[in-house]
Amino acid sequence: MMIIRPPVVAGSFYEFDKNILKRQIDGCFKHKLGPKGTKIQKILTAVVPHAGYDYSGPVAAWVYSMLEPANYIVLGPNHTGIGSDFAISKKGLWKTPLGDVAIDQDAADKLSENCKLIEYDILAHEKEHSIEVQLPFLQYKFGSDFKFIPVCIRNEFPDQMFLDSCKIVGKAIANLIKKQKGKWTVIASSDFSHYIPQKLAKEIDMSLIKSILKLDVDEFFSKISLKNASVCGFGPIAIGMTVAKELGAKKGKLLKYATSGDTTNEYGSVVGYASIILY
Repeated sequence: MMIIRPPVVAGSFYEFDKNILKRQIDGCFKHKLGPKGTKIQKILTAVVPHAGYDYSGPVAAWVYSMLEPANYIVLGPNHTGIGSDFAISKKGLWKTPLGDVAIDQDAADKLSENCKLIEYDILAHEKEHSIEVQLPFLQYKFGSDFKFIPVCIRNEFPDQMFLDSCKIVGKAIANLIKKQKGKWTVIASSDFSHYIPQKLAKEIDMSLIKSILKLDVDEFFSKISLKNASVCGFGPIAIGMTVAKELGAKKGKLLKYATSGDTTNEYGSVVGYASIILY
């Protein structure tokens, strides 16, 4: 039986109509905060925001302006709290207004078989937006000429036990990628500070980003606790950092940082967004 996941945030996080959605994404690239061009870069892991396109789309466009054609492992935080700690959807199609995206079932099976922390659990994905919002950007760039693996991660506390689990999952993903014939890129879906003043958000977020650019996952986790940071995808980011290091990443680059305040001009309570590549 074919498993089909319909889009759950089309019409809210991004436009529901196919043609209007294409114009919306095109507008993200041309926005004053957007990249306004393309420059292809070999990327091992990318950190990309997942808010509504009107808020974080121009920042997300920076990563998508550089991505090469590939298959993708998309790691997203679990905002609903439903399902396993590391939940993989292993087969079927994910629909968006731009068409269908197929899961690479063979690669997904191998990943879950080789890492017992990763459990087959479609319930965790049913209402979660953090992975879904990346797909229209990928379809805008590459049509349906790619496959992906979605992994939804519950990351409630940045403690040592969870960090150790993230490293195990990251190494398993890196080992999978090493054995695959085609090119694979990891996308870690995350926003940064939530609902704090602009100045404080930028101060906290830039400190975290410095650790990401150094590929220092232990320092990244310690700063989250020390600064009481509200970055929602610290698990996906930690896994993505581990993958990049295992695959030989030497450095990271911040492509763009902005906040919701930079699009709404309301700076008293903002959400931070960053596009980062590890290569």
